[in-house]
Amino acid sequence: MNLTDYRTLGRSGLIVSPLALGTMTYGNTAWGSADHVSKAIFNAYVDAGGNFIDTADVYSGGRGEELVGQFIAGRGLRDQIVLATKFGFNAQRGNPHAGGNGRKQIYRALEGSLKRLKTDYIDLYWLHVYDMVTPVEEVLQTLGDLVRGGQIRYFGFSDMPAWYAMKAATLAQTLNSPGPVAMQLEYSLVARELENEHRPAAREGGMGVVPWSPLAGGFLAGKYERDGENTHGEGRLSGSNPFSGPFTKFTERNWAILNTLRTVAGDIGRPPAQVALAWAAAQPGITSTLIGASTVAQLEDNLASLDIRLTPQQLQALNAVSSPGMNFFSPDLRRMVFGGANVAGWGEEDFNCPGGPSNRRRE
Repeated sequence: MNLTDYRTLGRSGLIVSPLALGTMTYGNTAWGSADHVSKAIFNAYVDAGGNFIDTADVYSGGRGEELVGQFIAGRGLRDQIVLATKFGFNAQRGNPHAGGNGRKQIYRALEGSLKRLKTDYIDLYWLHVYDMVTPVEEVLQTLGDLVRGGQIRYFGFSDMPAWYAMKAATLAQTLNSPGPVAMQLEYSLVARELENEHRPAAREGGMGVVPWSPLAGGFLAGKYERDGENTHGEGRLSGSNPFSGPFTKFTERNWAILNTLRTVAGDIGRPPAQVALAWAAAQPGITSTLIGASTVAQLEDNLASLDIRLTPQQLQALNAVSSPGMNFFSPDLRRMVFGGANVAGWGEEDFNCPGGPSNRRRE
């Protein structure tokens, strides 16, 4: 498989590459890349056939969007690129209307993004985070109006409860109006919680799943080692980062997952990062996986994961050690309901079983 093995995002006509280029490192002086390096990463991705670029209004205070806009315009790629950005996180401390998901804020955020990106429309506009107060009806109407007005082509939801996305999808179908075509959530070998609620909701609502942080901030790349109680390594998980405190990746469970990942990687002679990405891409319902890179070499290493086809035994080893825990609505419960018989529901061959569309497209 390669970047030109395109697929549609959810139940839509938006065509994307199997790996999306995340740009959180653009313009970030702390752990990101210099502007000329970011440009080289962008060029390497699109030259390899990639078409899915993901950014956000808050990345580096808007600098991330400015760079993405420059790179796309500089090569005249606007029609070829699927350009995604996000709204939701606050851009002006003390001003509640500079964040959240209300109509006033969405219009404010979009106007700023369009200017920074040097474009008059966004291909995929993400609700960056559920704000816990704005009614889903208001969000759906606002984003639907923007689709009908041409400022955005499609929209999706990131980091939200499964019920919220499903309610939006249901209302959209009932009202015959634009609805969300994708979910963006953290997903990796050490973060598989979306499988219980979000993946079934995505299937039912016609939404593709786009994982963020498939390498768990570098943890699954094998950047970190532990020596007793101490952890050593350089990367995003060093010092202050979004995964500190209660969200730390340095847990006993995660170290055990990393050990198994290293074993599988050693068996096939590939780096752990590539195997972790191949595992994520092989999971049911995954349309395109977000990758980030601070160097061209790192990008090329990530792209090489597209060549990996994990065996059922390798997938089983990784799945067993990283199991997210018991799901009440499980195959075992279904067999109890149907007297011990195996009964498959409509569409489950594609969405609930490894070897669904994500794998078949590679053959």
